[in-house]
Amino acid sequence: MNVLQPIGRAFRGFLEATGRLTLFAVVSVSHCVRPPVYPRLIGRQLVDIGYYSLPVVGLTTLFSGMVLALQSYAGLDRAVAESVIPRIVVQSITRELSPVLSGLMVAGRIGAAMAAEIGTMRVTEQIDALTTLSTNPHKYLIAPRLIAGLTMLPLLVLVGDVIGVFGGYLVSVYKLGFNPAIFLKFTWENVDAIDLTSGLVKAACFGFIVALLGCYNGYHSRGGAQGVGAATTNAVVSASILILVSNYLITEMFFGK
Repeated sequence: MNVLQPIGRAFRGFLEATGRLTLFAVVSVSHCVRPPVYPRLIGRQLVDIGYYSLPVVGLTTLFSGMVLALQSYAGLDRAVAESVIPRIVVQSITRELSPVLSGLMVAGRIGAAMAAEIGTMRVTEQIDALTTLSTNPHKYLIAPRLIAGLTMLPLLVLVGDVIGVFGGYLVSVYKLGFNPAIFLKFTWENVDAIDLTSGLVKAACFGFIVALLGCYNGYHSRGGAQGVGAATTNAVVSASILILVSNYLITEMFFGK
């Protein structure tokens, strides 16, 4: 029986952590829909998550579309490639690559920043000072970040969809010698509402995950600078894993047979 004790302790610790995260999420979401609202803080987070993340998301999706066109052409005959590659590019970008890569990039940039900022406030007792001043930390720190993450990541993914398809267009037309009008024609014909919808649902879910885990790990950080560093690492790693898990679940919901 002693062999099973470490497994039991690990499983109990996992359940406890899941319960704490769930309670934290419920409390934070409840503050997102209740007054008072801090428009200035929400606007700041919208700019930080959306505008300042645009370059990294744009570069990531641009080169993903370019590589996708090259790799697809390598396995196709020239006769069918001109009609098939636009479909591969637009469906792969809108369904998977743009939301997943954007979510991972934002997790690395924004999730780490949120955990570091809130964690520093925790270890320097600034969060305790907010409570002393009758300001709810969930309302003041967590809710604006959740609202911004839920709002801005779908917009980033929409921009990433356009840039990713444009990357495939550049390679197809200027390197592979495709007719640009034919590429655009087949791209437009293969844009389905279900592809865009699934990508945007994924993006909203990923934005919530990134903001929630960044805030959660920062809020519960302990132990000075070392604790803030651990919280930052945990925020990025846990958000990346949950993004990949939820990506499968949402894909199964939309496209599973």
